[in-house]
Amino acid sequence: MNKKTLITYGTFDLLHTGHLNLLEKLKAMCDTLIVGVSTDEFNALKGKKCIVPYADRARLVKALSVVDYVIPETHWEQKRVDIIKYQASMFAIGNDWAGKFDDLQDIVQVLYLPRTEGISTTEIKDIISKSKDEKILSIRNTLQHALSLLDAVDVK
Repeated sequence: MNKKTLITYGTFDLLHTGHLNLLEKLKAMCDTLIVGVSTDEFNALKGKKCIVPYADRARLVKALSVVDYVIPETHWEQKRVDIIKYQASMFAIGNDWAGKFDDLQDIVQVLYLPRTEGISTTEIKDIISKSKDEKILSIRNTLQHALSLLDAVDVK
């Protein structure tokens, strides 16, 4: 039997069900699932800021029963090298990257899978940021009200 190895990459910040759905789909397609988790330094080069540090993100992904191996992703060109090194027969990633890795088709089958509707790390971060902004605004309004009450009091 020819064992199939699939390799994928991602940041996996704020691990959520969309990540899990993708990894479960990928594992159903192979015998060995290798996940490259983007390092903090690589994410900085991509203009991404992570909430969860690399070591913790890699540990969380490795803890998933569908993941066989986790490797650090440190640069764009690494994918081709890793595919050859780990003898991957498939490379898969979310369809938000559709067409971006077609150049790998000379050495591996490239698959773009649909994302889980209604959830993304970006949306989660936006909700957290909006909630934080609303909380700050509420605190600011409360403080301004308190200051106006103090101004109204005749202090001698």
